[in-house]
Amino acid sequence: MKLLFLLLLISPAAALVSETDSRDTMVIENYQADVTGDGENETIELKGKLFSPEAQYYQDIWAEITATAGADWKVSYGGGYEPELQFIDLNHDDIIDIFYQSPTGGSGGLYTYNLSSFAHGKMSEIELPEQLYVNGQFEEDFKVKIEIVPNGKPIIMDVKDRSEDYVRLGIYDEAGSLLKHTPIMIDPIAFFAPLLISDSKGYGLKSYQQISGAYHADQLGTIETLWYYERGKWIILKTEWKPAE
Repeated sequence: MKLLFLLLLISPAAALVSETDSRDTMVIENYQADVTGDGENETIELKGKLFSPEAQYYQDIWAEITATAGADWKVSYGGGYEPELQFIDLNHDDIIDIFYQSPTGGSGGLYTYNLSSFAHGKMSEIELPEQLYVNGQFEEDFKVKIEIVPNGKPIIMDVKDRSEDYVRLGIYDEAGSLLKHTPIMIDPIAFFAPLLISDSKGYGLKSYQQISGAYHADQLGTIETLWYYERGKWIILKTEWKPAE
């Protein structure tokens, strides 16, 4: 069975570490994990700088990886809230990778994410998957058409229960006739969750992508996709449409 997640957490969060800038730089978490595949644990420190002493937002987040052989790496992640590292073999080379996620704090529930490999002492970033084909628009008679796979059967949603809002916005008249061509709102993938596919295949990623109607709070549903990394690229194992309740 593949290795999963946080192997060893060895220090409390938010310890001050920088001698030159100790008021700003903080160790968020400190880990030990073998990310190079040499049989020895590397030290991984997740660090950050808060926007202000009272804030929960980190204006800068990064990881410092120190190998037993003396090599050092730094991975910069940008800003965010509640950053987290997970240690999982997602590219299936039998060496665990470092998977990072942090909420951006916006209303869309979006996360910043990064996947890095340090196999055999060489740092490389693994590009995370994207939905290359998602399309949708308002149709006649208070309907929405959503296409999530090429040449597949489209999803048709009845949105009559939202008709008053759409008439007010000038998308439809009161009889349900479409007054103007209006695409729906398609967010980028908001969040990835590592998921065990099987003991033999190891781990993949499940993505969540929100689809909205006329505005962001007008949620229609979520596209949930199961991804697997194979031969240097991400393939889709399964895609499902989950309408909003």
